[in-house]
Amino acid sequence: MALLQISEPGLSTAPHQHRLAVGIDLGTTNSLVATVRNGISVVLNDEHGRAMLPSVVRYAVDGRVAVGESAQAAQSDDPVNTIVSAKRFMGRGLADIGDTSRLPYRFVEIPASGAAGQGGMVQLRTVAGAKSPVEVSAEILKVLRARAEAALGGDLVGAVITVPAYFDDAQRQATKDAAKLAGLNVLRLLNEPTAAAIAYGLDNASEGVYAVYDLGGGTFDISVLRLSRGVFEVLSANGDSALGGDDFDQRIHCWLLEKNQLSALSPQDTRLLLTLARAAKEQLTEHEEARITAVLSSGEVID
Repeated sequence: MALLQISEPGLSTAPHQHRLAVGIDLGTTNSLVATVRNGISVVLNDEHGRAMLPSVVRYAVDGRVAVGESAQAAQSDDPVNTIVSAKRFMGRGLADIGDTSRLPYRFVEIPASGAAGQGGMVQLRTVAGAKSPVEVSAEILKVLRARAEAALGGDLVGAVITVPAYFDDAQRQATKDAAKLAGLNVLRLLNEPTAAAIAYGLDNASEGVYAVYDLGGGTFDISVLRLSRGVFEVLSANGDSALGGDDFDQRIHCWLLEKNQLSALSPQDTRLLLTLARAAKEQLTEHEEARITAVLSSGEVID
């Protein structure tokens, strides 16, 4: 069992008393939770042996909330109530998001005097009411927290959560707010490129200057790190918090619209084409060609 010993001011703890903590990657596309066992980082699987949790949340009219694979399976059938890539909206207003016409959601913006810590941030209308990206992300974190506590056999004292290096203060605070809603104490927010360097083992007697790129579902970062005697020093960080795999999917989606002379689509058709665009993009990783075929709600066939 992975354990973390924490000594806090004002709290008396018996020697060798251990408290549980984990690391969480709250990703745009997928999320996961990990711990350390015998000095080795280990990803914690769910009851089906799956490590990655799709970062997808679906709200139902009866109040139930589905997270992960079951929500992902419903994204084309119920796109308005199935929130994908909520991380892209964390700490963002409508002006930050730009053109929302190609997204199958109904956006509203919280007034600046709205909920504490969420003023000016977008919300998404669902059958369960308007939900902020913070609330959506909290549902994902709740599942990861439950998975970790079941695997480790106890309550968590907190979590280290990774964030893109180029996340601004509003996005970082939104991440902390989501963790709080999920009942998690944030021990630290760790930049994803730094976390990648640690996971790769660069902290083990490595020396020198390294460039670490992080191209994710929603962000693209580069960090330049200097490693000396196991200490990381971030020399520079840059990137785009609105550039990632989702944007590649959008370009394929737009190409499909142009090729087939389509304009406004229903939310169902929009999500269907975005899902097929992502599948084609992934297929192109190992193949030179990918074919996209879809039947829209109007009966029109795209091929």
